[in-house]
Amino acid sequence: MKEYQADQITEMAKALKEGQILAFPTDTVYGVGTIYGNEESLKRLKQIKRRPETKPVPMMVSRLEAIESIVEVNDMAQVLADAFLPGALTLVMPLKEGVDRAWTNGKETAAVRIPNAPVLLNVMDQLDVPLMVTSANISGEPAALTKQEAIDMLPDVDGILDGSCHDLQASTIIDCTKDEPVILRQGPISKDEIDAVWTLAQKASVSIQPK
Repeated sequence: MKEYQADQITEMAKALKEGQILAFPTDTVYGVGTIYGNEESLKRLKQIKRRPETKPVPMMVSRLEAIESIVEVNDMAQVLADAFLPGALTLVMPLKEGVDRAWTNGKETAAVRIPNAPVLLNVMDQLDVPLMVTSANISGEPAALTKQEAIDMLPDVDGILDGSCHDLQASTIIDCTKDEPVILRQGPISKDEIDAVWTLAQKASVSIQPK
């Protein structure tokens, strides 16, 4: 397992482009991921994590524009992204037609996040496609919060970035396919914060409608 430091951004991006599987700190917990578009790497990622096929692997990007060819970024997703991303929020959005559902285990939606993790964001800026990223742990076990925990649980990954996580809990997941935001998993960003932003956006939308 190769160990990377924060100044090795180009090297990490190159490894990911080659289909390698890397572990890295995010703002929430340690993550492990590989590049979108490499089926063999995604299969190996699932095997390393022992992740059941019923659980799709989320996507991670450095900016929302990087995912627009894959998912429908609706008004709700855009409002919440503007308010909370980069940050500890994952948005579930509908896939666009023509996107291979193999990447989402047959589901019609994808979970997408922009982490508040500058080194990782810089790595992703050098990629043409999203990363497929999940927590660095064996499925069903607590997520790794440190480099050593990630190494201990996932010794078969190709490389790991040294660093620290600060929220120390998994992100809040919001379903953006309904009329109102639906929390699928509570994390650092609360339901009250989500509801307040969405309510304010709706009021603003109504106020600018032509009479």
